[in-house]
Amino acid sequence: MPDMEIVDARRLDCPQPVILTKAAVEKGARTFAVWVDNEVAASNVTRFLESKGFTVNKEYGETSIVLEAKSDSSKEAGSHSEKKKTTGIMFVSDKIGAESGGLGDVLMKSYLGTLAQSEKTPSVVALMNNAVKMAVSGSSCYDYLCELSAKGVLILVCGTCTKHFGITEDVKVGVISNMFEITEAVFGTAKPIVIG
Repeated sequence: MPDMEIVDARRLDCPQPVILTKAAVEKGARTFAVWVDNEVAASNVTRFLESKGFTVNKEYGETSIVLEAKSDSSKEAGSHSEKKKTTGIMFVSDKIGAESGGLGDVLMKSYLGTLAQSEKTPSVVALMNNAVKMAVSGSSCYDYLCELSAKGVLILVCGTCTKHFGITEDVKVGVISNMFEITEAVFGTAKPIVIG
């Protein structure tokens, strides 16, 4: 890697590793390395690079994970026109409405259950703030999120939020994500919706 550009994203909170990687791609980098220091950042950066048509090789060092990225002209980046025909939903709570003696939980469970049974599912569901608790096995909405995921709905779970609540290891559906990917995925659809 002597002549390879290096993006050093170690010790940075999300979404900074993805934002620095995006900046390198926008400057025209086609072969470069990204250094990160945790699996969540490695996963986030890898998904971003692959969505832009890069092939990623992951190597583990003593203090970092090195992601070697190479532009692959035979790969087409994900189609944004396909996303424009779809819906993206961002949940910012594990309840719908104000605290009302359990009603908010019942409404959320009913909404997700109905959504899971619908013919018209969203392309992406993002979970932020307290909504990340729904991705933990045993939550009242967990099974419905699993059904949505099985139907091909991308479930993005905010890593900053799971870290805040101490539940990162307990998340059992979806992928731990970052603010950049969540914003791009939800607001890159034709119908972005925020619920909570």
